[in-house]
Amino acid sequence: MTEPNRSSTGRVLLESARVAAQALRANWLRAALAVLGVGVGTGVVVTIASVVTGIRTQVMSAFDSAGPENFMVMPFDMTEVRASFSGSGRPPWFDKPDISNREVRRIQSLPAVQEAIAGYEFGASIRFESEWLHNVAWRGTSSGWAAYLPGDFVSGRDFTVAEINQARGVVILSDELAEVLFGQLDPIGKRVRVNAGRRATNELFTVVGVYAVADNYFGDMQENFAVVPYTAADKRLKARDRWTFMVVQIVPQGGTAVEAEHQIVSTLRSMRGLGPAEENNFAIVRAEQMVDLFNQLTGVFFAVMIGLSSIGMLVGGIGVIGIMLISVTERTREIGVRKAMGATRREIMWQFLIEASLLTALGGAAGLLVGWGASSIATALTPLPARIPLWSIFAAIALAAATGIVFGILPALRASKLDPVDALRYE
Repeated sequence: MTEPNRSSTGRVLLESARVAAQALRANWLRAALAVLGVGVGTGVVVTIASVVTGIRTQVMSAFDSAGPENFMVMPFDMTEVRASFSGSGRPPWFDKPDISNREVRRIQSLPAVQEAIAGYEFGASIRFESEWLHNVAWRGTSSGWAAYLPGDFVSGRDFTVAEINQARGVVILSDELAEVLFGQLDPIGKRVRVNAGRRATNELFTVVGVYAVADNYFGDMQENFAVVPYTAADKRLKARDRWTFMVVQIVPQGGTAVEAEHQIVSTLRSMRGLGPAEENNFAIVRAEQMVDLFNQLTGVFFAVMIGLSSIGMLVGGIGVIGIMLISVTERTREIGVRKAMGATRREIMWQFLIEASLLTALGGAAGLLVGWGASSIATALTPLPARIPLWSIFAAIALAAATGIVFGILPALRASKLDPVDALRYE
């Protein structure tokens, strides 16, 4: 008893699909307009998913290169920052004390810490026998910073410990900035003038290295950047107007992140004279916290884009309803003939429901092609490794199928309820 029912259902579906395909071919221009709306919606879903996946790949690779157990020491926890302000108009983290050079040196000497790289960003201008260049990103940092910025030295070297401790006037330039300043000249050993904005310091710095950054949209430097010892930026340029942060690398053998955190917390609390009941006025930020923050930001972004793409799906769905209602009206006599020959309401309903679903499925396929093309172009023209995740393909197909079912059910029900006698008399 079950097999005949299954066979009958299969024949109905196959016949409905054949009739639907013929109807779409006969009205291909009208069908293409309906496909367009659905294709835009699914294309946006797939494209955004591929871009977010590429962003996540680069961000995760940056965290992996930094070391999963390494962490940051900052004046405040940036992952908990919210856009709320006190009555004074200042953000609540504004008055957090900065990490001093003395605290940096003390943390660098802790037993569980292999290396602690301090740094902060500031504004300054630079020149070499020419006009001042202002569009330059500056950072004061300690040696070892290059391990956390993908790329390599094309000439020269990093700072030495002695240069950091003695606040010497040495600078490392990006390869792009070195070319702008020196052209074909070898920049190593050349002296440049640095002016830290309103402070008018106009100090001489010697170029000791040229660094080329690997292609990465999420590196924290622009093409024209310069790096100086954080002690020199503080002493020579009086440049510290932002918070200092530290990237802490634990001892590879015998050390743990928990042990290093405990040592740093107790050291800073002792140096700052914090009592047992007082909260920390600094923060330890772990890699997983940064990952969680990134996931929250991209999640909100993706939700907004899904909402916008749903508008395209809605427009496409309305188009499907309109086209299918027109199709039902145009084929009223055909429906009457089929019912007169024994076709049931179920068969008529399946015919038009499958036709609507076929329309949206074609739109989903078009959207997948658009998303694949967009991600391929992004990968070819940019450093972003855009990749279509498998889940987005299933999501796009499911979204298209749901659109066909939801928006095709009304025309299908209308067709199935037509009276065969009235349908045969329809002109």
